[in-house]
Amino acid sequence: MQQLSDDSGVRTDRFAGKDVLFLMAAEAEYGPHLRSRILPLQTGIGPVEAAVATTRALSLLAAQGRLPQLVVSLGSSGSRELQQAHVYQVASISYRDMDASALGFPKGVTPLLDLPARIELPLHIPGIAAASLATGASIVSGSGYDAVDAQMVDMETFATLRACQMFDVPLIGLRGISDGVAELSQLQDWTQYLHIVDERLAEALDLLEAALVSGGIQLPVRQG
Repeated sequence: MQQLSDDSGVRTDRFAGKDVLFLMAAEAEYGPHLRSRILPLQTGIGPVEAAVATTRALSLLAAQGRLPQLVVSLGSSGSRELQQAHVYQVASISYRDMDASALGFPKGVTPLLDLPARIELPLHIPGIAAASLATGASIVSGSGYDAVDAQMVDMETFATLRACQMFDVPLIGLRGISDGVAELSQLQDWTQYLHIVDERLAEALDLLEAALVSGGIQLPVRQG
């Protein structure tokens, strides 16, 4: 698969005939199956790092007149209700850290920003189960899920979405469930299923590629 890069090191993949920017948070999630298919930008962990890295990448690409046609955010996620080690596409995203309810705003709504607490993603890959996702800057474990109004949690996708919205680039999110059923107590509790998640994320990318080639997913036409 062809990678296109500039002197800044920002790369897009030529994927199913489209220019696609793939984003992942951490090296640990990038296993051999994904390595055989894509060369993602690694943003770092958490919403701040994801926002900074994604905005920087899209800014540099926009300045060169080569914004990607699609951004794909992929990696691991936690869930206590979804099947462990399985991959889900993101149906909707919320920002679980945002709470301005003391000022009269609904929890999850950013004050003075015309966005709902939960944002639906319009693009869907046929053949992959969909689930709601809540992004925040904390690891969720055990009873922490009681306060989460979503089926799975991560630390990057909402931030990535906001950067994509600023540049009018569509986003698809893919998350493999790495943990959530048991209480987390050590790093291995997160990493133990990542090799399976890697394989299944790669399979999900094959379905995405097929959908783009067949027209099952239609990307919006950029104006100008």
